[in-house]
Amino acid sequence: MTEERKSGFREYLEALLIAAIFLGFSNTFLIKTFYIPSSSMENTLLIGDRLFVNRFIYGPALTLFGKSILPLRDIERGDVVIFRSPKSPETDLVKRCIGQPGDTVRVADKRLYVNDELVDDESYAIHSDPRVFPNRRFITPQVRARDNFGPFQVPEGHYFFLGDNRDQSYDSRYWGAVPRHMIKGRALLIYWSFSGETPDGEWHGTRHKVGQLFRTLVGFPTKTRWDRTFHLVR
Repeated sequence: MTEERKSGFREYLEALLIAAIFLGFSNTFLIKTFYIPSSSMENTLLIGDRLFVNRFIYGPALTLFGKSILPLRDIERGDVVIFRSPKSPETDLVKRCIGQPGDTVRVADKRLYVNDELVDDESYAIHSDPRVFPNRRFITPQVRARDNFGPFQVPEGHYFFLGDNRDQSYDSRYWGAVPRHMIKGRALLIYWSFSGETPDGEWHGTRHKVGQLFRTLVGFPTKTRWDRTFHLVR
């Protein structure tokens, strides 16, 4: 191999290495991708939505001469947030922030109260089951917590999350508040929405993976929800 070819190969290798480092850095600290495998956030997020997650927004604020130089902030009520599951930390979840540290959250007959005030502007929330499980002893706590919960005070350094599809969401009503250090970022943008087969996060073998990729490729033109492409998550 000539010196010129060696030099060209080295430059190519360095470019790939730099690109890999940049992608790894951005995926860890800036923007991460995430897909929706369940219906717990309908109709805000649908099964098969692929998201960009802003991992930067909840980072520590940077200041210069006593003034903030970057638009960083803490988690606010209404944010759609990605975080590690308190029950299974290896699994990421996406829910809406309902309660901040110190807030008191209560659900009565499906109606949400924060700090004893009815939250009546939940245009994003849906109830797919018309039944209301009463707050009675003959109904198990896990069942009645769906429609009648609390009051629960959010501990310091924690946040309370609910799914927008309130009757089909496994959330803070069942496993409590989420520590701040388990929060990864805010859902930012749907870059692709696919109504076809969605991965379940489990490995089913190479053959299954190849078949899944093939079916996705074939179904891309007809099963892509084009109206949701580049849709901001709110």
